[in-house]
Amino acid sequence: MSETHEELGKRIADALGASVIGFETAYGELSVHAHASAIVEVATFLRDDPHCQFWSIIDITAVDWPARDQRFDVVYHLLSPKQNRRVRIKVKTDEVTPVASLIDVFRGADWFERETYDLYGVLFTGHPDMRRLLTDYGFEGHPLRKDFPLTGFVEVRFDDELKRVVYDPVRLAQEFRNFDFLSPWEGIDYLLPGDEKAKPQ
Repeated sequence: MSETHEELGKRIADALGASVIGFETAYGELSVHAHASAIVEVATFLRDDPHCQFWSIIDITAVDWPARDQRFDVVYHLLSPKQNRRVRIKVKTDEVTPVASLIDVFRGADWFERETYDLYGVLFTGHPDMRRLLTDYGFEGHPLRKDFPLTGFVEVRFDDELKRVVYDPVRLAQEFRNFDFLSPWEGIDYLLPGDEKAKPQ
């Protein structure tokens, strides 16, 4: 590997011009920040350019930043077996703006995009089968979004009497705990059960 990450990042940015916002190297990996509208162009270049040769798609996922207007970073990981290096591409989108599918560039993007849609709600245009992959039929919401409730909305179980799967609203067996957010080293203003027997210090 004769070319450094910085040199490769500059080569990619120069070749793609306005399609690339910038690049950075962190933890020994090159990350290229691109416009969502140019993801097909960027991925095709990274696959076909003789200095890149990123022929293998490793993963597509998302990161949720709910306080941001474009709350999702869609993250693509590519591998070049020939160059023995990896690259990460990041694009930003929101809840309603779809990102172009990479299925015509990398056939292996199929289930990765379905998983990202299922768990985060990111839409991909041009995908031939954009439906849920991991959650059940009729599932509501996207469980890896940071505003998704930890308990979910329904629980699924098999009913022996009905001989079928049933969906019940989530019922909590105990109340949520009341956290006081005090450090255990600072102490608390109330006694825990059993502490009334302890000797005062």
